[in-house]
This record gives sequence, structure tokens and C-alpha cells, in this order.
Amino acid sequence: MRVILGLMFTVLALSAQAEVPEFQVVIKDHHFVPAEIRIPAGTKVKLIIENQDPTPEEFESDSLHREKIIAGNKTAKVMIGPLKPGSYPFFGEFNEDTAQGVVIAE
Repeated sequence: MRVILGLMFTVLALSAQAEVPEFQVVIKDHHFVPAEIRIPAGTKVKLIIENQDPTPEEFESDSLHREKIIAGNKTAKVMIGPLKPGSYPFFGEFNEDTAQGVVIAE
């Protein structure tokens, strides 16, 4: 019985991991595109951030408690959430004047 329960929990955990919604973000010309990312509140999501610039950029957000450096011409994954409904600003620390965005959980 314990083996069956263990297998059931493993299957449930694997299927939960497979269902994490993904949102694509591109860094181009020191801007985040899209600059506004709408995600479902109460859901863990994965941001796939592709830096198309030749220089590194940092995805940083105090309200999301995330910091991730993305090398030039590379892609990184950032997990966020689950979040309460609201707005969560983020920025690129290396180009803060232009690299601005917001995650909106709704």
C-alpha cells in the first residue's frame, strides 16, 4: 500500500511540475518586451527571459524577491509566484533607465 501511495504522489508531483505556465520575455535594445506580463494570481509561473542584446542584463524585482543575471545572447528561467492579485515591478539593473516592466497578477 505504501508503494502505491508513493507512486501516486510521484505522479501527482510530476504532473504538477509539467503544468507550470510559461511566459516569454525578451530583452532587446535594453528593454523588456513585453514590459507588462499578466499572469494568473495564485499560480506559480515560469518566466523564460531571452536576452537578445550582446551585453548582460539583470532581471531584478524587490517585490518578487528575484535577481537573475542573464548573459548576452542567452536565456534564463525565473520562477515566480504564487502571487496575490496586484502589480509587481521589475527592472534591469544594468540599464535601469530603459529596462522596466511589471508583472500583473489577476
